[in-house]
Amino acid sequence: MTTPDTKTPLTYRAAGVDIDAGNRVVSLIRAAVNSTHRPEVASELGGFGALFHPDWSKYVDPVLVSATDGVGTKLKLAFLTGRLDTVGIDLVAMSVNDLVVQGAEPLFFLDYFATGRLRPEEAATVIQGIAAGCRQAGCALIGGETAEMPGFYPDGEFDLAGFAVGIVEKTAIIDGRTIVPGDAVIGLASSGPHSNGYSLIRRLVLEEGGPGLDSPFEGRTLGEVLLAPTRIYVRPLLALSKQLPVKGLVHITGGGFWENIPRVLPVGVGVELDKTAWPRPAVFSLLQSLGHVTEEEMLRTFNCGLGMIVIVAADHAEAAVGALRAAGEQAWQVGEVVVHPGGERVVRIAGV
Repeated sequence: MTTPDTKTPLTYRAAGVDIDAGNRVVSLIRAAVNSTHRPEVASELGGFGALFHPDWSKYVDPVLVSATDGVGTKLKLAFLTGRLDTVGIDLVAMSVNDLVVQGAEPLFFLDYFATGRLRPEEAATVIQGIAAGCRQAGCALIGGETAEMPGFYPDGEFDLAGFAVGIVEKTAIIDGRTIVPGDAVIGLASSGPHSNGYSLIRRLVLEEGGPGLDSPFEGRTLGEVLLAPTRIYVRPLLALSKQLPVKGLVHITGGGFWENIPRVLPVGVGVELDKTAWPRPAVFSLLQSLGHVTEEEMLRTFNCGLGMIVIVAADHAEAAVGALRAAGEQAWQVGEVVVHPGGERVVRIAGV
């Protein structure tokens, strides 16, 4: 057993943690973080905790809504391509889209960035992407944590987690309880696979003789297409909920259509979808063909071109589609709510 050389004092930096690098990250991201601030932000970057003072006078009976998520193995594609500017948007999207389906306006966001060796410029690029996502969602990036943990992650890799808090008037919570047979189901276009199914995607694209991330695809590389950031639906959906009664909203994430839509349905009703009612982006057809993936598995794993579902009364369907399109979304009526006498909450998709 050897003993340390007591003539050479050890430092935290020598053990793999560079405090100066962490300070460098803060200086690089300060402008991006400040660009997300709302009037309610009551603290500066760098404190022990972030302060946010809502204007409670705007509400009668407000309810806070929280959500947390990560980016998952989509990060592996970012590492392989070196493109780190979009995964921060993914991080924000996965949480704020979960808030808005309950009618909540996202107020603020915090991030957790963990890596084995901190590279300030790379970390700043990621966090600037997080700030971009916050600006899209209208929420403030008020704090976070950058953790350097030597030996914990492979060199050049990191993990991300995000935490969002929103607010909704209690009487305006969207929970699906008013959904009845005959209601219209509207789908909003996704920007690609968003942040789900990437363990399968990596298997299809990078293994089993797959085409690889550098292969050309629709004028870009396949890697660029697969790294398209998750679409953030907050602003158009909040605007729609002020124009007409929205009965239910569904964020199509892990579990696809089969698992997510029933989460908002009352007992005894189901949803019937027509998968010919919306265009399926070519990237999903490619993925399906690469692995001979069944249609049922595709609809369980991926969003297949629809990142969000909106349920409204049938007589509001045309107005809802028009409002969403006017807000810049691609939207289609893709199905309807039906009776399911068995008492289950089900999704039926024609031809599957």
